[in-house]
Amino acid sequence: MPLQLTNSLVFLDLETTGTNVVHDRIIEIAMIKLMPNGNRLTFYKRINPEQTIPIESSLIHGIYTEDLKDKPTFKQIGKELIAFLKGADLAGFNLLRFDIPILVESFLRAELEFKVETRKIVDVQKLFHLMEKRTLKAAYQFYCQKELDGAHNAMVDIEATLEVLMEQIKRYENQPVVDSLGNALGIIKNDVATLHHLTNTNMVDFAGRIVYNAQHIPIFNFGKHKGKSVSEVLKLEPSYYKWMIQGDFPLDTKRKLTQIKMGIID
Repeated sequence: MPLQLTNSLVFLDLETTGTNVVHDRIIEIAMIKLMPNGNRLTFYKRINPEQTIPIESSLIHGIYTEDLKDKPTFKQIGKELIAFLKGADLAGFNLLRFDIPILVESFLRAELEFKVETRKIVDVQKLFHLMEKRTLKAAYQFYCQKELDGAHNAMVDIEATLEVLMEQIKRYENQPVVDSLGNALGIIKNDVATLHHLTNTNMVDFAGRIVYNAQHIPIFNFGKHKGKSVSEVLKLEPSYYKWMIQGDFPLDTKRKLTQIKMGIID
């Protein structure tokens, strides 16, 4: 069934040097433009970010700094992008939280005007989450085909959780698990060690402030040092340790930070 369109609708996806909207740069842009008459146009470019791509990011999207040395900069293709996007509404997956903010930032940096306010925006991820609820009640209905009566009573909830897990194992046993970035995490098995590994694969602290990267090195998952090795940051900027220890962080995070500093966790 074709989409009912008044304006053209551009589906947009970006690859970037990282996830920081202010500091990271676009390195690949792909767009499909659906026209009200049913025609379809495409736009694809790789872009020189004028900065080094961190190896952690390259391992995810497969694009390395040397791949882009002869590609145009964002400023050089900015007007071409604006022409393709002219009069179009926007659609994408996680568009509102990432793609649009970093695209707007890139246009502003290039001193080019790109207005979002006049466009309709469809975030496919948000629609997915609205329709496929991520609650225990929804999981109980999906896996067990039963209504959860008395939700938020602790014993009712935990009985339902037990049933859901057993149904998950029955449904998924021996199936491979891949994360949102396409990384293979393992195979679902009916044993707690395997399930632990799959559901806690990169956690260092429970608050998620520190995680393991693809090389199993603890990295910061927030703030100005996001994506950087914790050990390296603490060596180069010792005051950052003091700031976190004195700051409003969970005690578990502070404990794990200290253990990394002392070499107990590496």
